[in-house]
Amino acid sequence: MIGTTGLTGTTGTRIAAVGHYQPAEVLTNEDLAALVDTSDEWIRSRVGIRTRHIAGPDEPVDELAAHAAAKALAAAGLTPADIDLVLVATSTAVDRSPNTAARVAARLGVPRPAAMDVNVVCAGFTHALATADHTVRAGAATRALVVGADKMSDVTDWSDRTTCVLVGDGAGAAVVEACPPGTPAGIGPVLWGSVPEMGHAVRIEGTPPRFAQEGQSVYRWATTQLPPLARQTCERAGVAPEELAAVVLHQANLRIIEPLAARIGAVNAVVARDVSESGNTSAASIPLALSKLVEHGTVTTGDSVLLFGFGGNLSYAGQVVRCP
Repeated sequence: MIGTTGLTGTTGTRIAAVGHYQPAEVLTNEDLAALVDTSDEWIRSRVGIRTRHIAGPDEPVDELAAHAAAKALAAAGLTPADIDLVLVATSTAVDRSPNTAARVAARLGVPRPAAMDVNVVCAGFTHALATADHTVRAGAATRALVVGADKMSDVTDWSDRTTCVLVGDGAGAAVVEACPPGTPAGIGPVLWGSVPEMGHAVRIEGTPPRFAQEGQSVYRWATTQLPPLARQTCERAGVAPEELAAVVLHQANLRIIEPLAARIGAVNAVVARDVSESGNTSAASIPLALSKLVEHGTVTTGDSVLLFGFGGNLSYAGQVVRCP
């Protein structure tokens, strides 16, 4: 159970429901081997990915986000009129304005919401979730739709075998609301930060924008620097790592996820490994993986789950949440 340590408001918040969406087209390792010099064995042994979903040219990122958000709303038993804040974490929006959040709100028919995009790349969803938590606790919003959505296929050089084997498209969403009076907080305090001087390690830049990274630098940073930060996140929530029911890390690479999960000390937790079938979906990866755990019954209502995003900008953000 998440404690109240670090919560400054009089009322905590919770995730009322989650939802996810992936495009229909599935790209296999064998498909990629026909495009670049690679193989199923090479990809599986280095990153643990088997398949990924790829959106078509007529599926913009706000459409992916809206599908996931609609599922989360339905699971919560709410309508668009119940939402007054829409936050979309994405780094692959094509247009600057209207922002993706406004387009998602328009697709769903959310009346007069505050609508903002959050661009912290792979740590975007956990940053946006913390922002929603703070906003609702401060009384500036009643219910928030928090979405992580990315169309990484739009920013990928499909002739570069070091990056094209990694990415996928998708979206995941959560509805955040105040906890009923007298109930414990369902979203624990956030631990967040960045290493801005190493922002070059993961990039989406240029014209047209292209995804690039320094793989070894990211691997060393993630596997050595992040475990104590993840444990500190648990401490802030008043939850011991061994009490966690699940650990949902940014789905970057199994060679990062598995050592990081082991070093956190979450010995009784299910470790999300959705990267194997979805690839790296950037800001979508954590809510997508969490929604699948809920949908499959792997975690149940009230379970403590560590969410921890990391990557672009060498930013990170994590919190312990209670499963809806």
